[in-house]
Amino acid sequence: MLASASRPHGLALRCGKLLLSPWSRLSLLLVLLASAAAFVVMFQPQRLLSDGWPAQINGAGAVLLFTAAYGLCTAAFVPRPLLNLAAGALFGSHFGLAAAVGGTVVGAGISFCLGRMLGQDALRPLLRGKWLKAADGQLSGHGFRTTLAARLFPGVPFAAVNYCAAISRMRIAPFLLATGLGCIPNTAAYVVAGSQASTPTSPAFLFAMGFIALSGLGGLIVAWRKRHQIRGD
Repeated sequence: MLASASRPHGLALRCGKLLLSPWSRLSLLLVLLASAAAFVVMFQPQRLLSDGWPAQINGAGAVLLFTAAYGLCTAAFVPRPLLNLAAGALFGSHFGLAAAVGGTVVGAGISFCLGRMLGQDALRPLLRGKWLKAADGQLSGHGFRTTLAARLFPGVPFAAVNYCAAISRMRIAPFLLATGLGCIPNTAAYVVAGSQASTPTSPAFLFAMGFIALSGLGGLIVAWRKRHQIRGD
């Protein structure tokens, strides 16, 4: 009788270990990300640019709701430039910038926590390539300045930085602070462009588009130099 009672208990322990294993958690992360991407494809949040924000939601509540939606959308791989343009078009340059920066930090935090809890244990043993080791070393040893530099240059994929930081040994507080500070310049440019989209010949719109183009070019140059430095090591 004792043996029969211990069998279900042992089976439950084995099932629990299997469900909590690193690869099971990584599989859950991949399922969550795929589901989020499918949700975005179905509901098309980019329609905010054409349809506008619901009229019954306004004021500070609308800004906060947009911030939360922005964070969820970036975690589901919606391109941030599109959301930044929508923030400017819907709320103007000042409130739009606050919503976009807040949403960026929220989205980065969601991705970081998911990657840290569900992916780190499975993926850290796979960091064997030169590029992967270099990225892990930078984020683990110099996390704040590395994340800040990555956010300043628009050519670095937002989601890639989030999950690379999560897999590294970087702490979340400097990651979020560097994200919030580093995203401001380019986010502001897109938000201003969105707020002035109805007057594309205005100085503010032209300045914003010029800044976007120059920062993108600068990001390509820095990425090219870093690539050759890593190859030369």
